[in-house]
Amino acid sequence: MAYTALYRKFRPLKFEDMVGQEHITKTIRNQIIAGRVGHAYLLNGGRGTGKTTTAKILARAVNCLNPQDGEPCNECEICKAALSGSLTDIVEMDAASNNSVDDIRAIRDEVNFLPTLAKYRVYIIDEVHMLSTGAFNALLKTLEEPPSHVKFILATTEPQKLPATILSRCQRFDFKKISNNDISKRLQYVCDESEIEITKEASSIISILAEGAMRDALSILERCLQEGSKKIDEDLVKDLVGIPKLTFISQIVEAIVESNIEKTISTVEAVVQEGKDLTNLLWELIKYTKDILVWKTTNKLEIYNQEELKQIAAISEKVSKERLLQMIYILSELENDMKWSSQKTVLFEVAMIKLCGSVIETTKTESTTSVEGLEELKSRVTQLERKITQVNFQASSTEKAKTNTAAKVEKKEPIDFSKLNIKQLEFWPKIINTLREERKMVLATNLMSTIATLINDMTVGIVFQNGLTPFIKATMERPENVQELERLVSMECGKEMRIKLLDNQDEILKQKAKEAEEQNPIKDLGIPVNEIEE
Repeated sequence: MAYTALYRKFRPLKFEDMVGQEHITKTIRNQIIAGRVGHAYLLNGGRGTGKTTTAKILARAVNCLNPQDGEPCNECEICKAALSGSLTDIVEMDAASNNSVDDIRAIRDEVNFLPTLAKYRVYIIDEVHMLSTGAFNALLKTLEEPPSHVKFILATTEPQKLPATILSRCQRFDFKKISNNDISKRLQYVCDESEIEITKEASSIISILAEGAMRDALSILERCLQEGSKKIDEDLVKDLVGIPKLTFISQIVEAIVESNIEKTISTVEAVVQEGKDLTNLLWELIKYTKDILVWKTTNKLEIYNQEELKQIAAISEKVSKERLLQMIYILSELENDMKWSSQKTVLFEVAMIKLCGSVIETTKTESTTSVEGLEELKSRVTQLERKITQVNFQASSTEKAKTNTAAKVEKKEPIDFSKLNIKQLEFWPKIINTLREERKMVLATNLMSTIATLINDMTVGIVFQNGLTPFIKATMERPENVQELERLVSMECGKEMRIKLLDNQDEILKQKAKEAEEQNPIKDLGIPVNEIEE
């Protein structure tokens, strides 16, 4: 007999067998019992949450000859034919590969024919968001007023891609992510039925890795079974998915807390040598640091054994809560940076060094030798950061003196807008495009309707034509955003420049900004603008 994947073998056959979607199954069962089944349903949710399973059960339930409390009996002629796939009145279509107008036209022509055996002809269209615009238009009228013997069940992971005209014609059900506890219980049930032994720690790790998707959890479980072992434990799961062992994680965190840079880097290299993924390692470090913080706060943790709890308690004694929060923040920032970097190893090691360095900096009991080593280390980190960001800009002492002088004058004397000649700087659109290419969309979006003009030889003013709201001002005045803008402007000007945010409230400034905008419309920025025709 051909092998059947676990997620297919243990696919629920009734609504009551489904996990974590009671708010949907209860409603649909009540509709079936009351005889108020709709003509079109839209099932929306993440992968592996039960959309296709619900569609299959619903298709059988509305055609079942002996329905029981809104459930299909799975014993009658119709149910058996549907389960075996021989019932032609239930049509399953994958819109990802059948997304043309002709495919939908074929359905539109078929709906006029009566079912051959069942009461209703049911069309299950999976990944419906993949249909083309023409296909959606061809489906509209049929979906709105189908024949009485036709039901449509649409399933998608991205409902935002569906036209509003389709959404308004369907009863929408949103599937939520399945909780880790529900996934663990289902995994235990599958293992019991398959005569497989699994530990609570292993099922807990699998449920976390599944991220709310039951199908993913069963797929991970199936990979564990391929090893030929009848017992699935924590170490087996971690080895298969590339998660470093807890021993390594504990050693790295402890070395960071103790500011032992050499031990930190060597342990990281040992993990990499074993073929573990840096992303998984980072995820484990964040989780372990968070658990130390929880232990230090509540003295309670559930998923660790006594030996591991002793190690966590020992580390927690060496570090403060504030330091743990700082570590979590830095590691989380590293996770975001690594998503867009091709030099993940360099970024990771630099972050580890910075973590150790910040520990030394916050403790004042280190020896003079350690402090000297820290200074040397900081210098190396600075050089690495400059290489990564490709920033090599030096300002002369004379220019800095001019900048300081200009700053002092500016604080004392407000800008006279009547004497200010506002003219859009030629390189400003290029800077906005650079921010977009570097995926700094928050900055680029806020600067869309701005004009950059030269206030003096050391300062560039940014005029916010729509007004400088408190939110935009708080965003733009963040040190990292100011530093980035000043860097880009300075590179274009060939010397160190500062920026100043100008609120378009003064009438003179408003009029001059309007004139500058007419000379440099937004289309010159090279940013696509979608025009919606009513």
